[in-house]
Amino acid sequence: MARQVKFLGRTMTLPESRMMRLLIGSALVFGGMLGFLPILGFWMIPLGLVVLSIDVAIIRRWRRQGEVKYGRWRNGRNGNGNGNGRVQKPGPSVERGDPPAARG
Repeated sequence: MARQVKFLGRTMTLPESRMMRLLIGSALVFGGMLGFLPILGFWMIPLGLVVLSIDVAIIRRWRRQGEVKYGRWRNGRNGNGNGNGRVQKPGPSVERGDPPAARG
């Protein structure tokens, strides 16, 4: 049975062999460092790190922290869901028992 890793809503299927995953991930990172050459690209570095995150604890921690930061950025800060990162202050509410504003 092949291993799968989920990252930013996408699922990648990887070989069951730990050695193959380490080899593929390392090759992608190394190839990404040569991204200025034709065919190779800098996009290979993050892909290689995602592959390596299955077996290497520190890279797995970075990936999870990145996913949490991305989720907070995408959904807005503090889960208010407005997407602009600002916290909305609640206005006066009849249910909470706030007195109505005085008219002058």
